Amino acid sequence: MRAVFPADAALLGFARALRAAGVEAGSERVHAFLSAVDVLGPERRADVYWAGRLTLCGERDDLERYDRVFGAFFDGAAAPPRRPAPVRRVARARLIARDAEGGARAGDAPDAPPVAALAASSEVLRDRDFAELTDAERAEVRRLLAALSLRGATRRSARRRPAGRGDIDPHRTVRELLRHGGEPARPLRHTRTERPRRVVLLVDVSGSMAPYADALLRFAHAAVRGGRTEVFTIGTRLTRVTRELSHRDPDLAMAAVAEAVPDWRGGTRLGELLRAFLDRWGQRGTARGAIVVVLSDGWERGDPETLATAMRRLHRLAHRVVWANPLKARPGYAPLAAGMAAALPSVDTFVEGHSLAALERLAAVVRGAEDA
Repeated sequence: MRAVFPADAALLGFARALRAAGVEAGSERVHAFLSAVDVLGPERRADVYWAGRLTLCGERDDLERYDRVFGAFFDGAAAPPRRPAPVRRVARARLIARDAEGGARAGDAPDAPPVAALAASSEVLRDRDFAELTDAERAEVRRLLAALSLRGATRRSARRRPAGRGDIDPHRTVRELLRHGGEPARPLRHTRTERPRRVVLLVDVSGSMAPYADALLRFAHAAVRGGRTEVFTIGTRLTRVTRELSHRDPDLAMAAVAEAVPDWRGGTRLGELLRAFLDRWGQRGTARGAIVVVLSDGWERGDPETLATAMRRLHRLAHRVVWANPLKARPGYAPLAAGMAAALPSVDTFVEGHSLAALERLAAVVRGAEDA
């Protein structure tokens, strides 16, 4: 087995950020990545870039995600140009990628290089509470949030596609027989396709959620960019902001949301607004079979029983209900607030929502890769 060195912890954080962005970077690929960095060396930014690209990306769609996460994670700088490192060094990295069981690095580990130090800085911010960030740290976290991705767990569709295995496709099989003049031919088969479930985000923008609202809405912006996501803000009014968040630039999207939402930092009427969402949107199909995520601290000024009733309706409609509460990470926290206590019986998964790492875990829960 390969030895793990201090600088590797930061590179492992980069791999976790890739997984949060939708790249299937499993343990074998990560092991190959660390071994390839050993060969190419972690001192040069381009070498780290190509070591990761050769080992962590498995599909064409991964390349754009990889560039986006690399640029955000390593101090917000752009990824190196698509010009590989010298052929001999890349070839050695490819050999390491094929043989991930390489031995430990000879000699003592050098001091942490600049590239690893940049990654370590981003890694430290992953676990920091959004409410405690400085302006500079908040700017860096915004770059990392822009690199996230949120896709719902897949479901089997009624549509079918040709496949080597599966049920016999009678229409295509008969056409194939006719094409051969009725001579016997191999039966053609098809299987049902899979597509991601719709994700619905309900983001609390009331006064008690003010320290977290910007980060959560930027997380929602990254989710909308991935498609099949609807976003609503809740406070004293219910506002659909999916269109505003469709701007490619996160800052333009946040400005559009600020203009569209009239109840920033107001009170909280979770029960009434959730009922309004179900009456106008959810019952008509937005929430039906979807993964619904409520991002709120659970403070409720209205009748908790109204919230409990609405949550039961939502639970019957949705495929899964997830509640992300920024207060859950605080020492000694217990869901004693009346609204939170009323909602929890109808919540499938209750997670934290205070940091970048917590939102990465939330993304894993939504896509079905983790059950927190």
